[in-house]
Amino acid sequence: MKARGALTACARGFAVSWLALVSITLSVLTILSISFIPLGIGVFTTPPLIRAVRAHANRRRLLAAAWAGVRIQLPYRPLPTDRRSGVTGQVELCTFLLKDPATWRDLLWLQVDMTAGYAIALLAFVFMPYGLEGFVLAAGVWQPIVDAGGTYWYAFLPIDSLGTALLAVPVGVGFIALGSVLSPVLLRGHFLLARSFLDPTPHMALEQRVLRLTETRHDAVDTSAAELRRIERDLHDGAQARLVAMGMSLGTVEALIEKDPAKARELLAAARTNSAEALAELRDLVRGIHPPVLAERGLGDAVRALALRMAVPVEVDVDLAGRPEEPVESAAYFAVSEVLTNAAKHAGAARMWLDIHHQDGMLRITVTDDGRGGAEITPDGGLSGVERRLGTFDGVLAVSSPPGGPTMVTMEIPCVLSATDAVR
Repeated sequence: MKARGALTACARGFAVSWLALVSITLSVLTILSISFIPLGIGVFTTPPLIRAVRAHANRRRLLAAAWAGVRIQLPYRPLPTDRRSGVTGQVELCTFLLKDPATWRDLLWLQVDMTAGYAIALLAFVFMPYGLEGFVLAAGVWQPIVDAGGTYWYAFLPIDSLGTALLAVPVGVGFIALGSVLSPVLLRGHFLLARSFLDPTPHMALEQRVLRLTETRHDAVDTSAAELRRIERDLHDGAQARLVAMGMSLGTVEALIEKDPAKARELLAAARTNSAEALAELRDLVRGIHPPVLAERGLGDAVRALALRMAVPVEVDVDLAGRPEEPVESAAYFAVSEVLTNAAKHAGAARMWLDIHHQDGMLRITVTDDGRGGAEITPDGGLSGVERRLGTFDGVLAVSSPPGGPTMVTMEIPCVLSATDAVR
């Protein structure tokens, strides 16, 4: 297994080393384009080239995660949505991209990638092929080489006879053994070097977090206002209307209680029914604001109760060593409710799975279904609302939903758990 991993790292090092040609090309073209901005040409050529550089950098981020387990975050500022059209809009876009510090860090990374990055990736590749060369020399290839040019140096070993050619075998074994150890390390080192330039700096990360929190705060205010309007509408159209009707019925009862006792009893029965229905609607309204089972039993039991009410069978696995803070717990509950409801309504799933656990300071929630797939986050969709709800607590949402399924929705919210008994 270790040998297979070393061979894989060797092949990947060879593949990554060729990407240095892309870095060289993009570096030259982008620098020339920026230098042509005073002439007016660069205004039109720079934005697409910067996009190409970002796509190249993003490709390296994917390879780093897939091949070496190195996570490199995105540092780019979101592009403006209110950009004007025409030449003015092009100038605004070019100016915005050049003001983004991540653009210049990408350009600096290109210089490093085509020099030090190339050398490290190549070293991750060369040890094993160079070790195999020792076997090839000992197999007889040494003879024509020596006949053509005298002594051939294989590493530190001069090859000028059959005896020295045979000594190339143990030297080659040594290089192969060295490569089996160093190739994975060097490949990871290549990606760690890339991360030092492509990862956001602490200042950039803080700027991104402030921007995200500002946006989510506005969303939270809008969501709260919409929720208050919903509660007011539900009270006005539901319980309040029934209470008004009940009051009118009681007024009529007072007028009829002596003249028509039978009719008065009938109206009293209707008023009693209205009062029961108004009480039920008030309970449903309060339950929608904060379910009693969530307040009394915690997130685990609340989502289990929620799962029992779903039309699609839901397998629930909760492993929490305590309870999150009440706002986080409520946000998590309603996020799960929204995702499960969306899956049941639109996915055509026969079964769903819900997993909730806490690890490394994160409340991690995963909802999986075996439906048709194709789910995505759209501006007016339910998942977008869940993303905004989680963003209020600096949480994130990710969706993996290829056509044909399955769909996996992952949510993470940073939080700490209270010191209570474990919830399973």
